Amino acid sequence: MTRLTASLLSASAYQDGFAREHLPPPAQWPEFLFDLPELDYPQRLNCAAELLDAAVERGAGERIAIVGEHESWTYAELQRRVDRIAHVLRADLGLVTGNRVLLRGANNPMMAACLLAVLKAGLIAVPTMPLLRARELTAIVDKASVDAVLCAASLRGEIDAIAALPRHVVTFNDPDNPASLEAMMARHPVPFAAHACAADDVCLISFTSGTTGIPKGTMHFHRDVLAICDCFPRHMLAAADTDIFIGTPPLAFTFGLGGLLLFPMRAGAAGVLLEKLTPDTLLAAIEKYRATVCFTAPTFYRQMAPLAANYDVSSLTRTVSAGEALPLATREAWQAATGLRMIDGIGATELLHIFISAAGDAIRPGATGKPVPGYQACILDANGQQVGPGVIGRLAVKGPTGCRYLADERQKDYVLDGWNLTGDAYEMDADGYFYYRSRTDDMIISAGYNIAGAEVEEVLLRHEAVAECGVIGRACEERGQVVEAHVVLQPGFEPTEALAAQLQDFVKLQIAPYKYPRSLRFIDKLPRTETGKLQRFKLRAT
Repeated sequence: MTRLTASLLSASAYQDGFAREHLPPPAQWPEFLFDLPELDYPQRLNCAAELLDAAVERGAGERIAIVGEHESWTYAELQRRVDRIAHVLRADLGLVTGNRVLLRGANNPMMAACLLAVLKAGLIAVPTMPLLRARELTAIVDKASVDAVLCAASLRGEIDAIAALPRHVVTFNDPDNPASLEAMMARHPVPFAAHACAADDVCLISFTSGTTGIPKGTMHFHRDVLAICDCFPRHMLAAADTDIFIGTPPLAFTFGLGGLLLFPMRAGAAGVLLEKLTPDTLLAAIEKYRATVCFTAPTFYRQMAPLAANYDVSSLTRTVSAGEALPLATREAWQAATGLRMIDGIGATELLHIFISAAGDAIRPGATGKPVPGYQACILDANGQQVGPGVIGRLAVKGPTGCRYLADERQKDYVLDGWNLTGDAYEMDADGYFYYRSRTDDMIISAGYNIAGAEVEEVLLRHEAVAECGVIGRACEERGQVVEAHVVLQPGFEPTEALAAQLQDFVKLQIAPYKYPRSLRFIDKLPRTETGKLQRFKLRAT
């Protein structure tokens, strides 16, 4: 078994040592496992070259790599654009290896090309969500000590509102601007030789999507990018070069980065990158592009299920749900509508992508799945001791990827004895399947009972009046906490006291009565991150 720790870092290939200098102390790193032969990477490695240049060298240059709303690029065309951008970054902007480049754009081909170019040039990508505002962007620019910004022209406003801008800000998707990235690219027609990075040089700083309100910068190596491509999509999806990937998560979210760009490229397949999708337009795009693999959050699948009959989605063979817990009711509704068994998964920005899942005949409804090949998982009690089947505790994971926060004291809270603590409360059965119960900080303790909010949400979602819901614990002097449900109603239902009582009785009939929501509030919309995760801390603040 191959195990690596921070003490085994190789010599960096970067001129700018910021990333190495701001890694956590070695004693706070998780343990890394490289048991699979496909995870045996060379010491010098550029992940963009492995994903793009290697595909062209294998003869895939004329295959479609990226499909956008207005254009499609082959692998060779993508390579030419990536090389031109890399020249701009290194020659025109004068960036040196190890510098950080903030990326701001929606899902489209140029955003993908910019990200790959940053990696190929030996720079560090800092992707950001399109909906972030200047205040949030300022915190990221400061924490990552950003040297340059590549920004979609349509999103420039919030960048300009940053008080201390990096010295270089260049816009793309900006054809009429003589100072745009496209205009600068036109001056560089020659190929760009990928920088020979160390496999353990940082290439990506991804900021968490903020379910707690305080995002953290997670640092990932070149080898990590390839590792996620060689674990989940290889073993769970059996991805092939004939696949067409589609979905909603932004490329700035590691769920989307993997599912819509990295995974298809590793397989020599195509990724469809579209902006501002709705359940209807995603279904229409699946039909139009004959997509075979879909990545999106449970909320989208729940909304798409009643609409699916209006579209030809027969090309779909695999649908992946992650980003938040998958309710059994959503899984069943999707399968009834499409005939497809949902591939559920849990990942984390800290570990870059999905590490527990199941596909095909291994799917067990109600369970997230088993550890993806390359990863190990267990349940720990409050004392850090492993517990057996049937006990709810802290999910702990280790594998080829793991948590390394950028200069953040919370590193010591995430890693315990080599394990990554994801912040999720899980239960494992005798067959090694893992079942989500709640976030560890969302477990509701009422009158001495431990109540998982996700279980109450699952029941409420089965009622015809409920479109969405979020369940939290509300402080109560008598009981410590009471279960409180925030409910978004389906069209045609009115938020009345009678309906609230009906929903409470509905829950009592489905699960133990002590779990029913003693407080029930009707709201118009649940607070979610841009990646679709429910922000329960905002519900608690109301």
